[in-house]
Amino acid sequence: MVTPRSSSTRAQTQTTGTFVRSTPGSHSLERGLALLRAFRHGVDVLTNAELADRTQLPRPTVSRLTHSLVDAGFLAYDLEQRGYRLTAACLTLALSFRSSEQTLAQALPLMRALAEGRRVNVGLAVADQLEMVYLDSVRFSRLGIFRRILPGSRLPIASTSLGCAFLAGMQPAERKALLGRLRKAHGSSDWPALQRQVDAALRAVETQGFCHANWAAGMTAVALPLRAPSGSLYAMNVSFPTSGEVSADALQAHADLLLRLAADLRKTWAR
Repeated sequence: MVTPRSSSTRAQTQTTGTFVRSTPGSHSLERGLALLRAFRHGVDVLTNAELADRTQLPRPTVSRLTHSLVDAGFLAYDLEQRGYRLTAACLTLALSFRSSEQTLAQALPLMRALAEGRRVNVGLAVADQLEMVYLDSVRFSRLGIFRRILPGSRLPIASTSLGCAFLAGMQPAERKALLGRLRKAHGSSDWPALQRQVDAALRAVETQGFCHANWAAGMTAVALPLRAPSGSLYAMNVSFPTSGEVSADALQAHADLLLRLAADLRKTWAR
């Protein structure tokens, strides 16, 4: 009897639509990338001690990794501030990502038109580790002042409409794995309440096509998952200022704006 050969991980990736590889990864590379992730907008320089605190890696490990990242040209040492800063190599990676995602270039004009026309905030984001990262955001304040948040801003997954919408759009196995990581990160004291919020949001997306949350004070957001023709999964939201309890009519009115925007964007992507 001939034992059938198991399909390769490359074939499994193509069949399931989920990246699969049996070859072990590099822990050193993962740790080095964790150091790069520690830099956020507004954080210019980080010392080895600060990097160790942000990544929960041992100081000797951080010291070795920063040495390698300086040699590789991804970090530079600031003699005056006695810490490390990102180099232009990281900007090159960001620009390469932006240019490779043509769907983003098509989305921004539609997002801007809605934000300007209805004086709301419109955002597009994707998950990275345990946070959502804004790819684009077009916003109007209460006074109607136009401003655009820089791509790269981060916010939590479980407590935001963007994060819950992204969870709703994930494949079940991937969603289960991410929920497990979120449960571990938030701990037994905080997770039960967040779990109830996530479950309610997942049901809302399934029945209504969107979910909502009041993560920031005085602001309500509705969001939905959005999958591009390339297979990339995004979450899109419309947020608006509120005082006190938001009415069901206001919530539905803004959800209708979001649903129409998503429909228009899908049509644009299909052309």
